[in-house]
Amino acid sequence: MVLSIFVLAYAIGPLFLGPLSEISGRQPILQLSNIWFLIFNIACSQAHTKTQMLVFRFFAGLGGSAPLAIGGGVISDLFTPDQRGLATSLYTLAPLTGPALGPIAGAWIAQRTSWRWVFYATSIADGLIQLAGFLWLRETYAPRILANKKARLIKETGNSKLYTPFDRPDKTLANIIIHGLLRPLKFLATEPIVQVCAAYMAVLYGVMYLTLATFPTVWTIKYGESTGIGGLHYLSLGIGFTIGTQLGARLIDYIYRRLKERNGGVANPEMRIPLMMLTCLFVPIGLVLYGWTAEKHVFWLVPDIGVAIYAFGTIGGFLSIQTYLIDNYQMYAASAVGAGASLRSLAGFGFPLFATSMFDKLGVGWGNSVLALVALAFLPAPYLFYTYGSLMREHSKFAKGHAATGKA
Repeated sequence: MVLSIFVLAYAIGPLFLGPLSEISGRQPILQLSNIWFLIFNIACSQAHTKTQMLVFRFFAGLGGSAPLAIGGGVISDLFTPDQRGLATSLYTLAPLTGPALGPIAGAWIAQRTSWRWVFYATSIADGLIQLAGFLWLRETYAPRILANKKARLIKETGNSKLYTPFDRPDKTLANIIIHGLLRPLKFLATEPIVQVCAAYMAVLYGVMYLTLATFPTVWTIKYGESTGIGGLHYLSLGIGFTIGTQLGARLIDYIYRRLKERNGGVANPEMRIPLMMLTCLFVPIGLVLYGWTAEKHVFWLVPDIGVAIYAFGTIGGFLSIQTYLIDNYQMYAASAVGAGASLRSLAGFGFPLFATSMFDKLGVGWGNSVLALVALAFLPAPYLFYTYGSLMREHSKFAKGHAATGKA
């Protein structure tokens, strides 16, 4: 529950942090959220009751969700479409490798010191990151940069008639804030592109947490390994994610440029989809290989290979989806990615709650086969996006072609 409550906060935070960054700018929201996380993460180290721990973990999760909510928007601000694949791959890698590799570090720290040092160590690391943020993090959101410049020029010249292309004189500040905060929910309710992308990310993320939930049983009980040695199998996820990032980052931009050339130099977001058509096949293959080889107690390397194959497919799907959302929603990328992050974190919270009962009844083999069937159900999604994505975009108020107008 201590882990689940943190992930639940990850589902709630992006719903307001993403749109807030489209109102007040990326920098202040990232800075304040990180400080918020640091305060409550330190508080976790001093918790004396389970209730205190749950409350502190929830509030820490709210602050920690800011990069998930805002990172896509920052990439949209800083990188042209031709460059976004590499940037998005690095952005996608971190939140996936964290749950995979964190248990290894946490187990060794807890064994050699105490559980409180898990929070001390992460607080020290986060404090260093925040220090770097104070020194080098700058605003990237064009409307906020221009608004700050306008305010400075008005103060210097006294000319109150200055304006920017993003000014909305027809709306009050309260109106802008309300519409902005509701935007991720509006995306989830009315945008088919966001709905399907968010649902697929939720399945991939939830399945990852279910897979992680099987590790203690598989490696310490079935294979009879110690907690420390058994924890090293989390590296198989990290290896799969890393290989997927290295290959995916290069492939997604290469495919994008080639398709753009073949289309007379005209690009569209659907050119991000071919990578997902390939990598989505690896998810069910990896799940079945891991589940049944672990069930039959095959040599430990084979289940690890299955996990790595699954991880490779997962990060390929995440990379395609995140870049596709960023290319589609541009000005509102933080809200679109935040909506997806919210739903996927909700799955990360909910799926592990039934993990024990499911695997107790079905076993690792059939349990993972069920998950593979769920992943197979989404195989048509990339083909539908590639074929009908432009049609869905034409009927969207927010997707590419409409975002630049500022209509929200």
